[in-house]
Amino acid sequence: MSTATRKSPLTDWTVLVPVVALVALVFSWGRELPSLGVALVALCLAGAVLAAVHHAEVVAHRVGEPFGSLVLAVAVTVIEVALIVTLMIDGGDKTASLARDTVFAAVMITCNGIVGLSLFVGALRNRVAVFNPEGSGAALATVATLATLSLVLPTFTTSKPGPEFSTAQLTFAAVASLALYGLFIAVQTVRHRSYFLPVESASPTRSAGANGDGDGEGEDEAERPTPRAALISVGLLLVALVAVVGDAKSVSPTIEKGVAEAGLPNAVVGVIIALLVLLPETLAAVRAARRDRVQTSLNLAYGSSIASIGLTIPAIALASIWLSGPLLLGLGPTHMVLLALTVVVSALTIAPGRATLLQGGVHLVVLAAYLFLAVSP
Repeated sequence: MSTATRKSPLTDWTVLVPVVALVALVFSWGRELPSLGVALVALCLAGAVLAAVHHAEVVAHRVGEPFGSLVLAVAVTVIEVALIVTLMIDGGDKTASLARDTVFAAVMITCNGIVGLSLFVGALRNRVAVFNPEGSGAALATVATLATLSLVLPTFTTSKPGPEFSTAQLTFAAVASLALYGLFIAVQTVRHRSYFLPVESASPTRSAGANGDGDGEGEDEAERPTPRAALISVGLLLVALVAVVGDAKSVSPTIEKGVAEAGLPNAVVGVIIALLVLLPETLAAVRAARRDRVQTSLNLAYGSSIASIGLTIPAIALASIWLSGPLLLGLGPTHMVLLALTVVVSALTIAPGRATLLQGGVHLVVLAAYLFLAVSP
């Protein structure tokens, strides 16, 4: 293609859409939007999700796994935590359970929704989805420990009435969460990085790479973006994620109104917002599974869950200094049963290092049960 007809990168949709979505956020933040405005913001939200997935893949190709999935998981979680803290500071007592509801929704969506979809897509393409049980098992153990310490124990402690931690207990939970998160990142990226790399499939449907050894790495290396392109994508990824979370917040009053008019529980609002915020990771995980990189999908799912708990609890503990109302973290009986079922099913799925359509379907049914009980508790 000649220089005269080459398309400028500045006019590419992956550059324009995040910027437009951010502009929509600026004009819609803190305002009551008419129906047309809500529709336009929702459209910008959808475009920002697609742009975020694109830029996350560019970064992933440059830095390699598991750093690529780590970048997306941490970026989404940091912005999500900032949104939760802001809402809790502004919302008073009515947002006392917001952190719990959001974190638990993230755990259920990632460990059942993203994992289930990825396994289903991977098994549908290659009959059997293969992954590394050492890395995925370590990630699952971290999720289970963090979720139990932060979301289950507050229901049974006796220092304060209700599903609350005392100040000392909350401090311990925050320090433990940060310590486990930091240890997991060190293991994932340095000491045992090989446990989190994609595993070769025995399926003949996997295409051979350019280097002829069937691993597809030659093609990835040939298309590896330049450092400048990767840095631009990092910046645009952050812009897109800010737009995703911010636009989701802008349309949340309309969602809250619709939920109230339908007579549904308030917790449904948190579920809907979590689904919107986790869309970039969901799409990225499914696309990785379609390329027979199920391990990358699991890295995204469990990494997001670990980051959601490991970063939210310390942030909420710090913000509690300024929060005047109660901080409800303990889950109810129904949600504890669903969490226990998720851990057991996930352990049985991860242990063999191979999964079929059945395992993917089981996880999706558990997610469906969670969503149904959120609507009809």
